[in-house]
Amino acid sequence: MARQTGLIAALDTQDPATAKAWAQAVSPSAGAVKLGLEFAYAAGFQAVADVAGSTPLFLDLKLHDIPNTVGAAVRALSYLRPRMLTLHASGGRAMMEAARQACDEAFPADARPALLAVTVLTSLDDHALAETGVADGARAHVLRLGKLAMQAGIDGLVCSAHEIAPLRDALGDAPLLVTPGIRPAGSQAGDQKRVMTPGEARQAGADWIVVGRPITQAADPAAAAAAIAAELAG
Repeated sequence: MARQTGLIAALDTQDPATAKAWAQAVSPSAGAVKLGLEFAYAAGFQAVADVAGSTPLFLDLKLHDIPNTVGAAVRALSYLRPRMLTLHASGGRAMMEAARQACDEAFPADARPALLAVTVLTSLDDHALAETGVADGARAHVLRLGKLAMQAGIDGLVCSAHEIAPLRDALGDAPLLVTPGIRPAGSQAGDQKRVMTPGEARQAGADWIVVGRPITQAADPAAAAAAIAAELAG
């Protein structure tokens, strides 16, 4: 069943001025902006705060380490007040529980970010997973990691739109489902292997979609973001 689906604009650049211009352009259409490893490593976390400004921040750092380190990292990031924060489900139950505990302790109750567990990256397909020792394919692995994340108190999952339906069947409406690998009709897939259009992801039941290059590499990023938001609105 179709649901209200929001747009997260991925600002994948190393340049603060470029990121800020993109953020301003997409802010009328996007419910949040994503800043991740590339930008944070190049520009620093103060630049993350400056670019996000008053726009809700999807802080996509995909934390993955021993539980104590991940918990400490979550506490250290609390001053940024992200709306959403990612970690890898493959880090295990104890790591995810440590992140949730750190969120509960470091953030005010009304400002705690949604913790999102990354299941299987959308750049990976069954063959690539088999090379890492996952023999039963992306869908089965996503379901396995999704169930583990929910047991660990995580708020939602980052998954391909192709895994939304089985996750909803297994976990119901409780988890927030955020889907990268979204490409408007006619866009190139690039390095993404498990993709859908914005409208297809909405119909599948995504709560949020993440779109980067089809917006930021467009001649008019504001218009590109507005077109995607219109498609999501149905």
